Formats: sequence, structure tokens, C-alpha cells
Amino acid sequence: MKRKISGTSIDKALDFICEAGMLKQVRRSGWSVLGIRDAESVADHSFRCVVIGYILAHMEKVSPHKVMLMTLFNDIQEARITDLHKMAQRYIDGEMTEDRAFYEQIKYLPKDIKKELIDVSKEYRNQRTKESIISRDADILECLIQAKEYYTHGHREATKFMKKAPGFLKTKSARELWRLAKAKDINNWWFKLSGFKR
Repeated sequence: MKRKISGTSIDKALDFICEAGMLKQVRRSGWSVLGIRDAESVADHSFRCVVIGYILAHMEKVSPHKVMLMTLFNDIQEARITDLHKMAQRYIDGEMTEDRAFYEQIKYLPKDIKKELIDVSKEYRNQRTKESIISRDADILECLIQAKEYYTHGHREATKFMKKAPGFLKTKSARELWRLAKAKDINNWWFKLSGFKR
């Protein structure tokens, strides 16, 4: 007999965990138009979104728990539908597709987990709470920092991503972090640790 967790068999929870692991294989497709091979995965992006969300939540003086949940699970549906860049999104109903994949993914999770994930997903999409705004800023800021990194490593076209996106940042803290990141040598932290002279 399979163990139950709040009315759900533990193997269904494990299925969800394994499916989340697929995000390590799904590449962020927007970078491909710049000719970047082996671009970051969705899991790479999600991880740093959570880190940024945590920092922004503290800077903006809100509880980081909900922000971290929103940023962690924001792209979970891409394990099924992959990451679709802006050009591809012109031809499909993105929200409907994402919702269908997301609700199927969480269908067999314990009721309390499913409810929490649905609640934070709706809150994120509605963009009416401070936490949801911070979570969106974390997503945008992560893309901006990634673009700066790609630019620094020789992908000159990445500057195109760095022109429009800053206008979408809503919190003072996210704008401040981007101003600093834009001006700073992003390799400086590891050069210092390695003892290199600049």
C-alpha cells in the first residue's frame, strides 16, 4: 500500500519532484536568437530569481516567504511546454497554455500544497500585492543581470535585452540593484577572491 500525504499518494508527489527536475534540461529560448549556445536553463533562471526575490523582499521590508514561493514556481509549467520566447508567444495564447499545464501538474498534489500554489500563482499574475510586484521585479532583474553577463562574455547583442526591460522594474530596490549591476564589473567579486589584479 502506498503512503498518503494529505490524501495524495507519495508517488504522485515524487512524480512532481521529478518533473520539476526537467527544468534543468529546458533552455531559456530567448537567448537563442542571439546565437548563444547552451544558454541558461529554466532551473538556472528560477534559482537566481528566488535569490533575488529574497533580497528584494528584505530591501522592501516584506516577508520573503511568499516572494520566494512565487519566484520558485513561476515557471514550473515550462517542464511541460518549454520556454517560449517572445516571437513564439505571438502565435499562442500563452496564459491559457501555461494555466492548462500548471493545473495538470499540480492536480494530484496534496490539497494544502495545491491550494497554496494556486493562490500564489493567481496573486503573481494579478500583480496587486507588494509581494507579487517584487516577484515580477526579481524575474526581470534576473534576465537583466543574465544579459549583462552574456554581454560581458562577448555576446554584444545582449544589450538589446538591457534597453527596454529596466522600464518594467517597479520597486525602488530593483531599480537600484539594476543601476549598480549595469555600471559594475560583474566579474569583480571573483577576481577579488582569486587575488587577480584588475
